[in-house]
Amino acid sequence: MTTAVEDPAGGLPLTLRIVQVVCFTFLAYLVVGMQLAVLPPFVHDDLGLGAVLAGLVISTQYVATLLSRGFAGRTSDTAGPRRAALIGMLACGASGLLMIVAALARGTPAISFAVMLLARLALGMGESCVATGCIMWGIGRVGSAHTARVISWNGIATYGALAVGAPLGVVLVSVGGFIMIGIAGLLLMLLALALAWRRPAVRVEAGERLPMRHVFGRVAAYGMSLALGSVGFGVIATFITLFYASRHWSGAAPTLSIFGVCFVGVRLLLGWTIAHFGGYRVALMSLLVECTGLLVLASAGQVGVAMAGAALSGIGFSLIFPALGVEAVARVSLSNRGAALAAYSVFVDVALGVTGPLGGWIVAGGRYAPMFVAAAVMSLAAAALTITLHLRHGGATRA
Repeated sequence: MTTAVEDPAGGLPLTLRIVQVVCFTFLAYLVVGMQLAVLPPFVHDDLGLGAVLAGLVISTQYVATLLSRGFAGRTSDTAGPRRAALIGMLACGASGLLMIVAALARGTPAISFAVMLLARLALGMGESCVATGCIMWGIGRVGSAHTARVISWNGIATYGALAVGAPLGVVLVSVGGFIMIGIAGLLLMLLALALAWRRPAVRVEAGERLPMRHVFGRVAAYGMSLALGSVGFGVIATFITLFYASRHWSGAAPTLSIFGVCFVGVRLLLGWTIAHFGGYRVALMSLLVECTGLLVLASAGQVGVAMAGAALSGIGFSLIFPALGVEAVARVSLSNRGAALAAYSVFVDVALGVTGPLGGWIVAGGRYAPMFVAAAVMSLAAAALTITLHLRHGGATRA
């Protein structure tokens, strides 16, 4: 077992102790956001490789994230979450370095594209290690009683970085060309490593390490509820622009901003409700609010109504992950909670991965209301599953 260094930050305010760790999630997801904004046009226009390969270079990261979740969780449990986070930062930094090489090789599109795929694989692995490592690192600093709060702040860091990273990537490319994406990513991760190296580790929990398949089995039902509840976010993020265009409306970007503001606002203002009322109850109410928002979107006949639907959806979606996550990780012992969090997170990866093609199939005829209704029905199914889990496990003694 790895010898851990006790964290001396106990005298600091609770939120500051959490933010000192989740700031590394923010820096890693800045790299993700910067690449996401500029990779498709670089592959499609600069390299001249077409839309299919432009899509492939984006999806490669998600595949790598999905496949490395187990490694990230088990590393957090056995070597410590700080180690997992540091490995993730190194991988994200390697992605930046490879992007520099890809930019320099743009004169040979095949080589540039191949290097870019390696960069995306490194970034996907880095993302999963940083996200899981930082959550477990934060929990180790403040105690498992504040699990929901750590997960909530980590989500704020994630989505805030994506929101900042996308426009930042566009600005960097306009100023210095595509190579700036790689340089910026490498520098950000060097900064993160320098800061993280100074942060002490937390105690590694002793105890039996369950096989990953057993951990997966214990959290699968919670993950399925999360997956069903994440479809609404997926269809809004993927199709709201096309939905507005089909109605000849403007304002798709502000609608996405409203969704994001509501998402972050609820996590900041109402994150405490999970500890107070319990994860099951908060998840149930959140899913019902999300369902209502999606139905409002489906029936929207004007922009204002659509924005209201997006706002309700953002309010509802905000606390689903941490609320169900608290209950999911409680199904295993402390020595397996990194693996449980990783297994639980897989479900949102899969849900967002299938939302694009599934939603595209539903709206193939140009009608978007059925897609939003379908997402609302999935939210209701998630609510029903959450009620079942609450009745089955809500009063059980936790592992």
